[in-house]
Amino acid sequence: MSVEPSPRINIQSANLPATADVSNHGTSGTGEVEVIPRRSRYLPWKVLLDYVLLLVLLIPVSATLLVFFVLVKLTSRGPAFYSQTRLGKNGKPFTLYKLRSMVNNAEALTGPVWAKSNDDRITPIGAFLRKSHVDEFPQLLNIFLGQMSLVGPRPERPEFAAKLEWELPNYSDRLNVKPGLTGLAQLRLPPDESVDSVRKKLLLDLSYVREVSLWLDVRLLFFTGVHMVGELGTWCWNLVRLPSYQEVEKRSEKEKPQQDDIPSEPIGISHEP
Repeated sequence: MSVEPSPRINIQSANLPATADVSNHGTSGTGEVEVIPRRSRYLPWKVLLDYVLLLVLLIPVSATLLVFFVLVKLTSRGPAFYSQTRLGKNGKPFTLYKLRSMVNNAEALTGPVWAKSNDDRITPIGAFLRKSHVDEFPQLLNIFLGQMSLVGPRPERPEFAAKLEWELPNYSDRLNVKPGLTGLAQLRLPPDESVDSVRKKLLLDLSYVREVSLWLDVRLLFFTGVHMVGELGTWCWNLVRLPSYQEVEKRSEKEKPQQDDIPSEPIGISHEP
């Protein structure tokens, strides 16, 4: 009898906004209508909410970071943490911190590139870190420093931002609020792989900028927690469950020697008459 993993909650079905409502409050540098927060009075309270939740999350997040710090160090070479330059509110650069989910110096030969599906640079523990967003936990330090918020658009790397601002109208408007550890685009869509994927995320980012409110932030934080618990449960289940017949068969096929590797004659046997 095969054992199936428990079902996961589908974040896609959550009752969250999906489109941006752009209002004429000015124009951006590209001549497009600028997208700005409709409820700007909430933004100072949003900062207060960040610091209150930081105090609440300090102990559980610190314990989780300690566990995965050890796991990253045990399963791959290199430092457990790394830093990158990202763009904050109004495009101001800052140093962002993350748990390392790829091999050390992953971009040494390629330079800055987007991660791909089934990217071979991602470590085994890194796959879970990225899916669950646990690799983002060190960014609580960025929130404490006032560079980020718990909820907001993803902070982009300057190497990509220049190209994206040129190709996507209103792209810079997504940073009319602080970037966030989680957000509407991060929950709804997979990580960026191309300009087309960024174009889809931009629609959700602009929706968040336009509609930012306490109620929207509370819902996004709630579904982020649901997503993380679901990924953690799936990861733990995969560690203990029994392999299925299909998995064993696939593994066996990979381990079979290729026809070219099989010697045409048994080694050490003579065919002399």
